[in-house]
Amino acid sequence: MTTKPTALIVSAHAADFVWRCGGAIALHAELGYNVTVACLSFGERGESARLWKEGKSLQEVKDIRRKEAENAAAALGVHELVCFDKGDYPLQLDQSDKYELVDLIRKVQPKFMMSHSQYDPYNTDHMYMSQVTLEARMIAQAWGHNPGEKVLGAPQLYLFEPHQTEQMGWKPDVFLDITPVWEKKRKAMESNEGQVHLWDYYTRVAQQRANHFKRNSGGMSGGRDCKYAEGFQSIFPRTVDEL
Repeated sequence: MTTKPTALIVSAHAADFVWRCGGAIALHAELGYNVTVACLSFGERGESARLWKEGKSLQEVKDIRRKEAENAAAALGVHELVCFDKGDYPLQLDQSDKYELVDLIRKVQPKFMMSHSQYDPYNTDHMYMSQVTLEARMIAQAWGHNPGEKVLGAPQLYLFEPHQTEQMGWKPDVFLDITPVWEKKRKAMESNEGQVHLWDYYTRVAQQRANHFKRNSGGMSGGRDCKYAEGFQSIFPRTVDEL
């Protein structure tokens, strides 16, 4: 029996994975990957303003955000959604929390991973999550951590696009054509009814990145057509046999 390739998305808040890499998730799910999404919090304090304005309690906000994340994950074809419920604004993890993420990484054995940009002054939860993901990846590779378990190889970590890109020092070196799965991403975005203002914003981002995809695939002299794309920044060198 052939083992399916896997991927792991590490998301600080419940909706981050939708806006920033929903297309990559849906595309790789269609390619036969088992894509696991880890949400470290529901974004209940800092990213649920509409629900608080409606007078919802903390538990009600978390329940609504969880359901939205589940609906979005289903729309994208996520294999497993893991909700850590560690709280947000600020997101702070102790060592045992980090080991939970390490355990998940070793369980999934991802071919590639994705998380946030390394700098985000507008939302320090995001850059903290990037730091923790790198730390957990390192621990998962250590033979001396829980000896006897299967250690992690060397999966690429892709950083997905932050909200105010120009302020974050984020430089994409990979553009992914998500046109074939765009409707799945749009449906997933619309599952997040508490952040309606982002639906069209991230549609425009995908259209802009499609322009960059086409330009970098050949431009006006034969670039591949693309209507929607996502951009990513890779952290580690890639090993190749030819260019």
